Amino acid sequence: MAAHNELGAWGEEQATEYLQRKGYAIVERDWKSGRRDIDIIARKDGAVVFVEVKARRNRMFGEPEEAIDQTKLHNLRAAINHYVKLMNISQDIRLDVVTIVGTPGMGEPEIIHIEDFPLY
Repeated sequence: MAAHNELGAWGEEQATEYLQRKGYAIVERDWKSGRRDIDIIARKDGAVVFVEVKARRNRMFGEPEEAIDQTKLHNLRAAINHYVKLMNISQDIRLDVVTIVGTPGMGEPEIIHIEDFPLY
């Protein structure tokens, strides 16, 4: 596995554990809609929460959430819409972003949870 894929998998695991500690029930991980994917789908307080995880070794190239550009948002909207229709979801939905800065084996990573990230 390529180093960036290993970091991404580690970051998703860190985000999953973090969300579970915060009371989120994890429903799906790495849900695919064609070539698009949703990192984590969870439930909390009656809402379905779609979570995009951005893991970085450091901030040398900016904040992790800055990598969520218009193309990524377009793909997330399409995947979320597909999931909502497929699962016939009628409750509230939102997009959260969880950023992870650190590397495996180097102590606790810095985790930032951005709730209700704008989809547009």
